[in-house]
Amino acid sequence: MFVQIVNTPRDYAWGSTTAIPQLLGTEETGEPQAELWLGAHPGSPSRIVDPSQTGGAPDLAAWIAADPARSVGEKGSLPFLLKVLAAAHPLSLQAHPTLERAREGFARENAAGVPLDSPSRNYKDALHKPEIIVALRDGYEALCGFRPLAEVREIVNLLVTIDASQTAPRWELYGPIVHLLEDSETEGETDAQVLSSVVAWLLEGGEEVSALVAHLVRTTEKALHPAHAHMTDPYTPSLETVVLLNEEYPGDPGIVISLLLNRVTLDAGQALFLPAGNIHAYLRGLGVELMSASDNVLRGGLTPKHVDVPELLEVLDFDTMPVPYLVPARPVPGLAVYKPAGVPDFELARIDVGEDAVLPSSTAAPTVASRVSLALQGAAIVLCIGGRVTVAGAAGSFELARGESVFVTPEEGELAFTGAGTVFLAAPGAPAHELP
Repeated sequence: MFVQIVNTPRDYAWGSTTAIPQLLGTEETGEPQAELWLGAHPGSPSRIVDPSQTGGAPDLAAWIAADPARSVGEKGSLPFLLKVLAAAHPLSLQAHPTLERAREGFARENAAGVPLDSPSRNYKDALHKPEIIVALRDGYEALCGFRPLAEVREIVNLLVTIDASQTAPRWELYGPIVHLLEDSETEGETDAQVLSSVVAWLLEGGEEVSALVAHLVRTTEKALHPAHAHMTDPYTPSLETVVLLNEEYPGDPGIVISLLLNRVTLDAGQALFLPAGNIHAYLRGLGVELMSASDNVLRGGLTPKHVDVPELLEVLDFDTMPVPYLVPARPVPGLAVYKPAGVPDFELARIDVGEDAVLPSSTAAPTVASRVSLALQGAAIVLCIGGRVTVAGAAGSFELARGESVFVTPEEGELAFTGAGTVFLAAPGAPAHELP
């Protein structure tokens, strides 16, 4: 069964006013259009275009609740949420818990009587929230995961050096963070322990931290002068991020935390996987995001919202890591499958068929096929970002135009994609092969 769905983009202040309308061919309103949600999340469930198909249910959440067997099958729920995300301004630093931590935290806050809608509540449900983001245009910028501690030391030493070249270095300002970074080498601490101590000190705040943030921003602005270009490479993007974040969140300790993190710019078609514990922030860009259907977010700065420092420190994974790229499998022409290891909730497939496929400009561009098929392992959502694509299953079919989306019930089994265009498919699992 194919059920056409629609939704209204969320108008978060950080959103772009133009990116989603330009992508999907919809109307610009002059207001931010930050995220288009496609799924059954109660915060913004997708609306049913023809409720006569769903026994009168007006949206996916209501239909799944009323008829789970027909809508989602044996799984009983829709375990993922598909989004188009368009950021014109930086989002908050945040991380998500493991499934075990979410269950424990949800039960603990329930037992303590914390209302679900309380701004101080950390756990809105008992679910984890791993996520992937696939860039739709070149230049998707993000912070994600802790960078090697040696790089952090190089950046701080660089700023101290540039500060000293202008005036006497302000050791009373840099001293605490330098002490945490440098003295650990003789105290036998692991890199993760050092980073945990630095983040804890920054988020606990106080006059020392406020003074450091303000002075570090001023020093960074000096460092970005063309005369210092030979000194700041390869950390220039990280320093530019400091200035950007100070414009958006002046004085926030997350500005300094950003220097502890990997700074990445994605080309179209490239993707990141952000598992439990990975601290991250999207800075700007247009992408397709797929995540488990949870509201559990632990914030770590760059926000006026609640930051629970002790709980965040328990949730964060302080192990240093390279940029967590998610390289898609390309089993056949016209198909790219983004499947993070160890996450049964979802995977994302990009299908490009015919001459109107919307190919990325980067080397990550997929090939094109005349016909692609894949087998469903549960209910799916298909979104068309260009051209016209027909999706056919065991019991029906649906032609999608640019900007349209459809919910597909499990009974359709193997889907065949033809036409001329590009779609994304989100599902619990999507092994695929090309039909002869």
